[in-house]
Amino acid sequence: MTTTATHNTVPVRSNAVRDSWNVLVRELRPVVRDPFSLIFSLLQPLVFLGLFGPLLIGGSDAPAGEVLQWFVPGILVMIALFGTGVTGSNLLMEMQTGSHERTLVAPIARPALLIGRALKEMAPIMVQAGVIALATIPFGFSVNPLGMLLGLVLIAIFGMGFGALSYTLALVSRSRDWMFWAVQQATIFPLMILSGMLLPLEDGPRWMQVAAAFNPISYVVAAERALFAGELSSPDVLWGFLAAAVLAAIGLAVGIRSIRRSD
Repeated sequence: MTTTATHNTVPVRSNAVRDSWNVLVRELRPVVRDPFSLIFSLLQPLVFLGLFGPLLIGGSDAPAGEVLQWFVPGILVMIALFGTGVTGSNLLMEMQTGSHERTLVAPIARPALLIGRALKEMAPIMVQAGVIALATIPFGFSVNPLGMLLGLVLIAIFGMGFGALSYTLALVSRSRDWMFWAVQQATIFPLMILSGMLLPLEDGPRWMQVAAAFNPISYVVAAERALFAGELSSPDVLWGFLAAAVLAAIGLAVGIRSIRRSD
């Protein structure tokens, strides 16, 4: 009589929270090893502050501090917009080199691949936003401590959603990297202009004001200005957090679905 031994294979169960943390730590290691990239990324907002800011101050009758109070929060949102808008290019490179496929065979929850990467993008952006805000205080920009903390949280929520959409775009255009950059460039600049982060839209044409009302980033910018000014109970704050939360929910939902289908 031949006895056949049956071995039960126990599937490896993954934990989404633990896996997201592991992906976050993995993605942050290159930033810690090479902080120059973080320092270099401050160049663009500093250029806008140094060259665009004086034009606004010179063209306004308001004091410089009041102009900066309006302008700096918009720059902070711009950091998150540009920073997370290009994050999909990192995933695009991983897919082209085969690194992403090797990650997919690991016993990692698929949502963690997206959530961990999105959280990683928040760390340098929060540092950059904090540095810019503190650096402008000697020039007349005033900061409400609680408002600044809430403002950074708002930027994190918004950036996570926008970064997830960037990753989704990378997954869709994995074999056509030109499509990623074409869609990214065609989207990010209209969103920036129609948010009022650089120039006020109140005196602009009516169609721009209507378009801005459908732009979620315009609500985030208005909320940032209210928070840094200490107007914590302003309705703009509620609308800003609501817009950021909706964007984050949509971005993560679409991104997680796309990364699962990429298997």
